[in-house]
Amino acid sequence: MFLSFFASLRQAHVPVTPREYLVLMQALEADLADFSVEHFYHLSRALLVKDERNLDKFDVVFAAAFKGIVSLNQAVEQVEIPDEWLRKMAERYLSPEEKAQLKALGFEKLMETLRERLAEQKERHQGGSKWIGTAGTSPFGAYGDNPEGVRIGQKEGRNRSAVKVWDRRDFKDLSGSEELGPRNIKIALRRLRRFAREGAAEELDLDSTIRGSANKGYIDVQLRPERRNAVKVLLFLDVGGSMDWHVEAAENLFSAARGEFKRLEHFYFHNCLYESVWKNNRRRHAERTPTTELINTYARDYRVIFVGDASMSPHEIAMPGGSVEHVNPEAGHVWLERAIRAWPRSVWINPTPRPQWTYSQSTGMIAKIFENRMFALTPDGLEGAMRALTR
Repeated sequence: MFLSFFASLRQAHVPVTPREYLVLMQALEADLADFSVEHFYHLSRALLVKDERNLDKFDVVFAAAFKGIVSLNQAVEQVEIPDEWLRKMAERYLSPEEKAQLKALGFEKLMETLRERLAEQKERHQGGSKWIGTAGTSPFGAYGDNPEGVRIGQKEGRNRSAVKVWDRRDFKDLSGSEELGPRNIKIALRRLRRFAREGAAEELDLDSTIRGSANKGYIDVQLRPERRNAVKVLLFLDVGGSMDWHVEAAENLFSAARGEFKRLEHFYFHNCLYESVWKNNRRRHAERTPTTELINTYARDYRVIFVGDASMSPHEIAMPGGSVEHVNPEAGHVWLERAIRAWPRSVWINPTPRPQWTYSQSTGMIAKIFENRMFALTPDGLEGAMRALTR
C-alpha cells in the first residue's frame, strides 16, 4: 500500500525521493503516526512535500490511495443529506451551565448513532437534541452546540469541537504564475546555492576528532569553519514612480534575499541604470555611488539581480539625457550593457504580471538587452531566474 502511494505521488509529479520514503517508513516504525490516519496524513505530508505548490497534488493522491481507510464510515458518507434539513434559520448559543449538561458520545458511538439517524429521519428538524438539523444540541448538523459532533452543512467552524466534517473538500491547484509570498521566495532563492567552508574554525569536526584522538590516549578536538552559502549577489532595486505599486513584492524579495545570502550587496536606481546608484533613499541625492566603481569593485563571479517593472519612456533607455530625473550623459542601455558584460550572470525580475509586459515598449527593450533573461516575480519565474544565474 505505501509503495503504491509513493509511486502514485511520483506519477502525479510530486518530487519525492526514495530516501524520503525510507524516512517515512522509519517514522511509522517509531509509531509517530500513532495508528491515526489523520496523524499519518500530516506526517507524510511534512516529510514528502517540499513545495507548497504540490500540497493539493499530494492531497488528491492521498485521498485516492487511502480511500478505504480515510472513509472510516464509507456507508455514511455515501448518503445524500437534503439541503432543506440544513438550511440556516437560527443559531443556538448555550450558556456554560447548559453546555456542561451535554455529554460527548465518543467517536464510535457517534458514528453509529449517525447511521441510525440517517436511516430513521424523514424531514427537517431545528432546535432539537436528536435529529440532523440546525440550531440545536444534537451532535449532527449545523449552527448548534455540542461538545463532540459531526458538522454538516455549515460554512465554517464556530466552536472548534467537531470530530468530523461532512462537507466535500474540493481541491484547487496552486498556480506557478501567482505572485510570491515571503516563504515561497525563500524556497525559490535556495536554488541559488554553492556551499563552502570559510571563516574561523568554530564548528566541531567529528570525523577528524575521532581520527586524531584514536592513538593519542586523549581527545584531540578538531574544529573547522562553518559551511555557508558562498554565492555572492548584487541586488539592484528600482524604487519610486510606477514601482510604488509593487512595494510589498519588492520588500518581500529583498527580505528573503537578505536571509538567504550572506554575501549580499544592494543598491537602488530609478527606472534604468545610469552613471550612479545609491543605498539610502533618504540621502539619494547627497550620497551616491558611481556605477563604474561598482563594476571595478565587484568581481565577475557575482550574480546580479535587477528588480523593476521596466516601465518608462523608451527615451530613458535609448537616448542620452533621456532620464526622467536628470540629464544623463550616456543612454541607459549603455550602462545596462556594461553591467551585463561585467557580470555575465545577470537577470531582470519584473513584478508586473507577464501578460502586461507587452503594454510597455520599454519592457521589450530591456528584455532584449538582457537576452530574454527577464522573469516574472512568480514561483515559476523566480525558479527560472535562479537557474539562469547558476549556468
